[in-house]
Amino acid sequence: MQGNEKIIVGLDIGTTQITAVVGEMLEDEINVIGVGSHPSTGLRKGIVVNIESTVDSIKKAVEEAELMAGCDISSVYAGIAGNHIKGLNSHGLIAIKGREITNQDVERVIDAAKAIAIPADREILHVIPQEFIVDDMESIQNPVGMTAIRLEANIHIITGAVSSARNIVKCCNKAGLEVCDIALESLASGEAVLTDEEKELGCVVADMGGGTTDLALFKDNNLKFIYNLSLGGHNLTNDISIGLRTPILEAEKIKIEHGTCVPENVKSGATIEVPGVGGRPPKKLSKRILSEILEPRVEEIFSLLKKELLSNGLENSFPAGFVLTGGSVVLDGINDLAESVFNVPVRIGKPNKIGGLKEIVKNPAYATGVGLVLLGSSATCRANFQDTPSQGFTGILYRMKQWFKNII
Repeated sequence: MQGNEKIIVGLDIGTTQITAVVGEMLEDEINVIGVGSHPSTGLRKGIVVNIESTVDSIKKAVEEAELMAGCDISSVYAGIAGNHIKGLNSHGLIAIKGREITNQDVERVIDAAKAIAIPADREILHVIPQEFIVDDMESIQNPVGMTAIRLEANIHIITGAVSSARNIVKCCNKAGLEVCDIALESLASGEAVLTDEEKELGCVVADMGGGTTDLALFKDNNLKFIYNLSLGGHNLTNDISIGLRTPILEAEKIKIEHGTCVPENVKSGATIEVPGVGGRPPKKLSKRILSEILEPRVEEIFSLLKKELLSNGLENSFPAGFVLTGGSVVLDGINDLAESVFNVPVRIGKPNKIGGLKEIVKNPAYATGVGLVLLGSSATCRANFQDTPSQGFTGILYRMKQWFKNII
């Protein structure tokens, strides 16, 4: 990679921002040595809608990262998201021929579990083993070597629209980059911001981006559940623009500088200056009005996420709490509002497990980019690249399936 096996680049292709994070592998940690970002105009709700605009933004983000890192970037680990990503659980069962379970038996039972009918325009992206059942013994993580007559597996299958993944690869290729692999963005965010204890006990990560909010539930060190909500920071900006009658760009600035979603936190008499539309003079408004615009929308997003968790019977599956990350969690009081909705401890997730320029990337907006670097640095991931086709989408899809068997 990039002429140096120790350099790994994560490319977060988001709805509002494209971010490249350059990591250098050392013996015991990964150092971030470069970061680049550029506004994204070619995506809508996580899906590429304009190839040329996306290619241009990718080039500029990568060039910025190259300047900071002092190296040439030729290959990346890209993230994939959007409401086309779906997860479902499946079950497989096989008989053991030689009484002792081998690696081949494990592969056979996983193949049996993923033998399900899926539409022609969708592809299985990831197969994540949840647990194995040896005869009647449940919750076994590695059954190899055990004596048994029957082996069962519960797996979580993640599918996506093939066209969406192809478009991400095409954009990267047109920008002069090889895609080493594609990873689920919510998985990458969880890798960057969660502790091992949270993954074991049960924790939800909500990655609030510009166009979407991606939810992922981790428990027993496994990814258990994913959900994509087509609401995000764009909706908040749009609400401010309409409510305060100001241009979208000015509304975005107001959200970042003054945004709060708890009206009780606003100081009495606090005001903000709101630019007018079409050359009209700016006006001063109470900051409380801004908070009263943002509060219901943020509460709606959290309520919809909670409804989805409840409808899947997962209300008691995250005792370690809720972690908010992504570029849209910069609002003052957003964790307090989340706590009131979910009734569990909530914290803002910032990337950890890295060194180097950690003061720059210790920001929720960089969670996915850092997570992609961490996933790319895993030995299982890297080992599986060498003997597989490196060209084209088929090779990428093959690798996604292979390394995901081992990475969780």
